[in-house]
Amino acid sequence: MKTLLKKPALLPLSLALGAVLAAFVPAVQAQNLVELYRSAREYDSSYQSARSLYEANLAKAEQAKAGILPTAGLSLGVSRTNFENTNPVIDRNFPTQTGSLNASQPLYRPGNWATYEQGKQQVVLSRAQLEAAEQDLIVRTSQAYFDVLAAQDTLAFVRAQKAAVGEQLASAKRNFEVGTSTITDSREAQARFDLVTAQEIAAENDLRVKKIALDQLVGKTDAQPKGLLVPVELPPLVPADVNTWVRQSEDLHPSVRQALANLEVAKLEIDKAEAGHKPTLDLTASYGVQRNPQGSTTSPLDNRSNSTTVGLALNLPLFAGFATQNRIRETLSLEEKARSDLEGAKRGVALSTRTAYFGVLSGQGQVKALEAAEASSQSALDANKLGYQVGVRINIDVLNAQSQLFQTKRDLAQARYNVLIGGLRLRQANGTLTPEDLLLINSLLVQ
Repeated sequence: MKTLLKKPALLPLSLALGAVLAAFVPAVQAQNLVELYRSAREYDSSYQSARSLYEANLAKAEQAKAGILPTAGLSLGVSRTNFENTNPVIDRNFPTQTGSLNASQPLYRPGNWATYEQGKQQVVLSRAQLEAAEQDLIVRTSQAYFDVLAAQDTLAFVRAQKAAVGEQLASAKRNFEVGTSTITDSREAQARFDLVTAQEIAAENDLRVKKIALDQLVGKTDAQPKGLLVPVELPPLVPADVNTWVRQSEDLHPSVRQALANLEVAKLEIDKAEAGHKPTLDLTASYGVQRNPQGSTTSPLDNRSNSTTVGLALNLPLFAGFATQNRIRETLSLEEKARSDLEGAKRGVALSTRTAYFGVLSGQGQVKALEAAEASSQSALDANKLGYQVGVRINIDVLNAQSQLFQTKRDLAQARYNVLIGGLRLRQANGTLTPEDLLLINSLLVQ
């Protein structure tokens, strides 16, 4: 089941913040999340490596068919013989030409059939490994995408705060000049302005690093991710039952499916070991030609002989130095190991799913709390500005209120991104994440 997202109401940003955000919008053509994911799918070396391994494993699995299919071989030969005899005196030099065609069809080889069934399980295993790599790429691309958006927001908020502090600094200087405030107000505003300037430098560098990481992942130069629509709301998860998510993971998660395939391979390995006690039966056929165009040791005349053979070849093992018995014991222990690995995979996936589920719920709660905090912080700032104008508040009160407001706005934006990423991680945790899940997030982006 997919988490549905709706558009909520959000308090308008300050004029200063709006101006900074408008100035920060890149002039180049921006890309949405699906577009950048497609680029990453074609460029990312980790995913390409996983895909190549998948194709190699498919070819390897096909090799297992060879043990149950017929085999055929053709051989040709030419030789020259120098024959000498003293009584009677014979001195002859003659060539010999040979050719043979041999074919064999396994009729009863239980070990080969077990190997063939293992090849089928290898396909299942390889497909699960590729799906895990694809899910990892979806999450890595989305994380890099929203890391850039979060860094852009941080820089925009810091610049907006810098503009607001600059206005407060100018106001404090004017009031000091006319004698309505002390030098302390100006110095406090200057100290806060210098601090915000340092934060701006750090935010610019962080944005630069995040964009480099995104560019490297998607194989583009100066990728520009589209931002979220404003306002946006995140409703509860559907289904709202963590046990439903966990039950899905027991059947769908790639790790569980890999463990199941490994268990089947281990069971078939026991069959192969037990086949060491069983006979094998093959149908064989051959056709051979030998020609001596200049005679042979017994006759100087040209001669040719043809031979055709069809038969059954039975092989019954009697004793192999207890190797077969010990091999069976080994495979039984490996089967128990595979069972334990399967149980461990199920437990690990269940734990990850529960953790991710409650992480999303917690993130949604944080978003609602920060939305309320944003409204309260805006009211507190307005009240402090009014109090400063009438003389019941000092400059540091206004500066602190401004800092709290912009910090809340930054935390709120980050919390929204975390919820979106958390929803993808939840689907990855229970094994249901697909590229189609990005379409829902894409619909929440600026078009």
